[in-house]
Amino acid sequence: MTIISFLIFGLLATPVASYSNGLVYTACDTMIPNHRNTSADTTEPPYTVSASNYSYSPGDQITVSLEAKNGSVFKGLLLQARSVPGNEIVGHFIAIDPNTQGLTCGSNNSSISQKTSSNKTYISALWVAPASHASVLFRATFVQTRSTFWVGVESPVLTVSENSHGGNPPLIPSTSSSPNATAPSSTATSATLATLTSISPSTHITRDTCGIQKICLSSPSDCDPSKTTNCHFMSSTKMIDGGYRFEISGPAAGYVAFGFSDDQIMGNDDIYICGVNAAGQVHIQHAFAEGRSRPQILTLTNVEASLMSYSGGVIQCAFSSRNQISTQRPTLQSQSSNSSDVYYVLFCYGSSLNGVIQFHGPSVFTSDSKVNLSSVSNVTHVEHGVSAMIKAHGALMLIAWMTTGSLGMGLARYFKVAAQKPVFGKALWFQGHQALMAVTVVATIVAFILSFVQVKGWAHDASTHAIIGCIVMGLTFIQPFVAFFRPSPQSSKRFIFNWSHRINAFVIKILAVANLFLGLQLIDHKLGWMVKVMGGFTGWWALFLLVLEINANLGQKEMKKSTSKGDTQASAKYEMYLLVIYLCGNLAFLITLLVGISQS
Repeated sequence: MTIISFLIFGLLATPVASYSNGLVYTACDTMIPNHRNTSADTTEPPYTVSASNYSYSPGDQITVSLEAKNGSVFKGLLLQARSVPGNEIVGHFIAIDPNTQGLTCGSNNSSISQKTSSNKTYISALWVAPASHASVLFRATFVQTRSTFWVGVESPVLTVSENSHGGNPPLIPSTSSSPNATAPSSTATSATLATLTSISPSTHITRDTCGIQKICLSSPSDCDPSKTTNCHFMSSTKMIDGGYRFEISGPAAGYVAFGFSDDQIMGNDDIYICGVNAAGQVHIQHAFAEGRSRPQILTLTNVEASLMSYSGGVIQCAFSSRNQISTQRPTLQSQSSNSSDVYYVLFCYGSSLNGVIQFHGPSVFTSDSKVNLSSVSNVTHVEHGVSAMIKAHGALMLIAWMTTGSLGMGLARYFKVAAQKPVFGKALWFQGHQALMAVTVVATIVAFILSFVQVKGWAHDASTHAIIGCIVMGLTFIQPFVAFFRPSPQSSKRFIFNWSHRINAFVIKILAVANLFLGLQLIDHKLGWMVKVMGGFTGWWALFLLVLEINANLGQKEMKKSTSKGDTQASAKYEMYLLVIYLCGNLAFLITLLVGISQS
């Protein structure tokens, strides 16, 4: 009876399937997931569908990219190419992403779906164009949760190329960070993929023919990316049809990029980025930089890639571009008749977050003069890692918050016995405290101004270091004004000033030291030891704070027990010993870091 009931229930129940394995054959025609009591979301989808090219010839292989925006993810997907007009499924796909699989909707591998329901932010696939001559678009369904999904997210329309006698090489994302990755099996593309993934990056991009067949820019000068991983390198070759063949290589946490500019300062630059996206794959981006804000990413067209690799911490791309180089805004480029091949070449590298490039800091160098991209030469570079102004900024901040600020605070807190002798009507510790803190405030203000002069204003994507620096500057500027209006020691409200003054000073000190670490990280990418020295200083500072606090408490207890002048002198003597030892150690760390800044 139980078995019969179970069978009857199975026959009558409405079929419900989560299809987490991506085998969504029931959605082939409508592209609507079979989720019970749910309907598609009609709001603006947080996803995009794009193609590596928006024209095609029969047999072409087009890379289709599905990407989440604004921190969104998707668990499920269904991707198809549809004819325009007609809405017929056309062409077939090759799954190159390990998170995807081909799905048969009428014809073999005519669709792409997910393999698992894991969170995804980016996937790509190869679409092989059919023999028909119809415009097409890519249409996708994105499933965020069982009850939240978007149907019919479309790419721009792809038109049939007028020159339809052959296909363009595909823009293929790296499928693995390993140079010996196994390529997906396909009669159409397995040879191409195997070539791309099996060639070791160290033997693909090389310095050979620099100055003979191609223009090269590198740091260190004359380094060869085929012989060392510590080489940031780019090359450019002018092709017969007017396009360019580019190569770029270098160690980086997220991306390497080069650009062309009318000057040696970021702003109005034509940029190509070779970076690692949120899925850990290498991709190429074309961008335009206005000012010092994050570059505007442009639609990638007329670009054909032959290498995209991320291995051993080194990112590499080799590709050809038939786009005209322009240092004018994309909206004005159609009005420009500028066809010059003479530009400064810029190179930078940095980290990325979920595929979005982050501020490169000082990791940038440029050609020392304008380069004629139509000729062949080795280009001399100028390092712009740390300018003289930034070095001065760093030196002043180190002096202010490692030495003068620390010593000024220490005099007021721990050396009132040793330095109580009056000078010009005030105790020596108080005069020393005022003088040292005045130097600290002035040094901080000057360093702050130098940084603004260097970057010529406030960057829209200001770094954490810059933001904390502004907070430190504001709190530092307030401190002397609060001290100027302090009540007399006999006032009943004096304790309010004492605590507010101390707490503000402590917060400034903590933020300043933390920001020194951030600042040193920006300029320590080559020396590699400055941050460690700063760590040593922080330990030294914390140790002496503990020792001085213990000594101060013991001194207060002794003074309460005895009123003899000898006991006071003994306590003052210990304070002076500690002061000399602390100052010697402090100066040793400071001088070491100042030498490091001068060498950076």
